[in-house]
Amino acid sequence: MASKLVRSSQAIMITRSISPLDSSDWPSSIPHLPSDFEFQTTFPMAGLAAVNGGMGVASRVPTVMSKRKFNTMELGRMKRAMIYITGFLGVALVGTVALAMATRAGYESAEYKVISSDGSFEVREYPDLMLVATDSKMDSQGRDGSFMRLFQYISGANEADQKIAMTTPVFMEGEIGKSDVSMGFVMPKEVAAEGAPDPKAEGVKLRERKGGRFAVIRFPGKLDSKLAKEKETELREWMKSQGLEGQESAEAAGYDPPFTPAALRRNEILIRLKMSSKGTETGKSETDSETATDS
Repeated sequence: MASKLVRSSQAIMITRSISPLDSSDWPSSIPHLPSDFEFQTTFPMAGLAAVNGGMGVASRVPTVMSKRKFNTMELGRMKRAMIYITGFLGVALVGTVALAMATRAGYESAEYKVISSDGSFEVREYPDLMLVATDSKMDSQGRDGSFMRLFQYISGANEADQKIAMTTPVFMEGEIGKSDVSMGFVMPKEVAAEGAPDPKAEGVKLRERKGGRFAVIRFPGKLDSKLAKEKETELREWMKSQGLEGQESAEAAGYDPPFTPAALRRNEILIRLKMSSKGTETGKSETDSETATDS
């Protein structure tokens, strides 16, 4: 058993390296000590009579501390493990983001023209769109079967047994703030022009979404009725500041697959503008109109 004396202005510390085979040296309060532990005894200066010389310690009981010592090999393994874990998480995050962006970019998106833009707010002009729609609950995120009913339609569950490409966005029309909505997939431009086939399933129908000008707010997050209502309120406040008058109803739109992180999702609230509103008048655009690109 070896002893080491360390002096400082406040205390003297004796560090004793104890072999696990020398059980006579173990403190009785610590019956089992691993081989890679140090036993430290600290004597405050005020209570030190003599140290390591056989004369004892006056009126003070030493403090016992256990300290784990890691050898170089253990520390190297821990460091490598942390590097591997950090690298794996980084690659997984980048992969998820890239997949979400590639998936969104790979879908045909409903066309519109940007009439004016102000940060996350826009005034857009949409053409007539053909939707296949079904009743849904917004807060269910499609898990109530509504998404699958529409997906089955575009997968061939229609009178022509025709497979139809997925598009963006998924529209949800109804009273914002209420969970009951109508979920709709936009028919690809070519399919709509040729005539979309009738659905086979009950509760699924084709309907036209009339074109026109809309005030729009774009935002990230998990789209539910609470968030949708908050964003509708923001949009109506902006519309008021711009002198725009909209209809009482609003609709929501989502552009991303379910695995997309909430912070990277593209969601929108749209309010149809009334014909008397300033933003619907010819020549009132703040910027030149341009065809939107999905991003």
